[in-house]
Amino acid sequence: MTDQLFGTGKVPAPILESLLRPYHGEASGLVVEPSVGVDGAVLNTDGALLVAASDPITFASQRIGWYAVHINANDVACMGATPRWFLATILMPQPGLSSQIADIFDQIYEACDSLGVALVGGHTEMTQGIDRPIIAGTMLGTVAADRLISPTNAQAGDAILIVKPFPIEAAALIANERAAELKAQGWTAAEIEAAQNTLFDPGLSVVDAAQIAMAYGHVRAMHDPTEGGIAGGLRELAQAAGLGLEVDIDALPRLPLGVRLCLEYDLNPLGAIASGSLLVVMSADHADGLVARYAAEGIVAANVGRMTEAGSGEWLLSDDERMPLPTFSVDEITKLYS
Repeated sequence: MTDQLFGTGKVPAPILESLLRPYHGEASGLVVEPSVGVDGAVLNTDGALLVAASDPITFASQRIGWYAVHINANDVACMGATPRWFLATILMPQPGLSSQIADIFDQIYEACDSLGVALVGGHTEMTQGIDRPIIAGTMLGTVAADRLISPTNAQAGDAILIVKPFPIEAAALIANERAAELKAQGWTAAEIEAAQNTLFDPGLSVVDAAQIAMAYGHVRAMHDPTEGGIAGGLRELAQAAGLGLEVDIDALPRLPLGVRLCLEYDLNPLGAIASGSLLVVMSADHADGLVARYAAEGIVAANVGRMTEAGSGEWLLSDDERMPLPTFSVDEITKLYS
């Protein structure tokens, strides 16, 4: 393979796919293997399936313990599983402050308690070459074999729902990382605080939203859009399913404060990190019923499009206009760090 240089953000999907394929090994019990657009690996543990997912927290510098638990729990929940056990590798810059480490652990415990999850392992060290704490988390969960959800189950004609508006995580990140700058640019303290609090309301977690979908039924696939935003999440979903999709751009549920913050920094909201939203693919006949179920719980959800036949591409629709789903080589939020 020709050596390549990558900027900030995810490894490009084709490279990641080529790296994953040779290393699946011969381990027994592998039900769903690692793949781009699949939120967790699935292992068979004598009847109950064990779902495992890992994600690092690299953009945020505030409340990274909270982020680490919820981001990883989201991936497990998207497979239909209940998050149960969390492991965290915490890398601290030198010299490490005991109070800072204790604060991160408090955040982890708070988030674990909110989900009924146990912290069961990990590693913490001071590390050369970094200027702020980094957490790599792993969440394990369980699901009955007949309740497993995977993006590979999606079918042409299925409806696509977006649950909770976007971009929640981008709003929280910008408001927390650029608070002083926003104040100087004329944002009020109330606006900045409201954006910072999107971390909790609507919140980063989609575990409850995923469990509502599972209880309702007729769900074939779920996906947690993170880096690459809603556009990246939709493309990953189509890629994992081996299908195309069509989405009504005017139907997308937007978080007004998040959109404003993105535009303040010339970021396209469609490509800004979108944890806190959930993509649900389900039988079209039952989609409106699930949207109504979410509304009854006070959760914003919208039926925004449909899966299409393999090879048909990924498209945004607006009135009579049809345009390709935009591609973002890296997440728009990386512009804050360049």
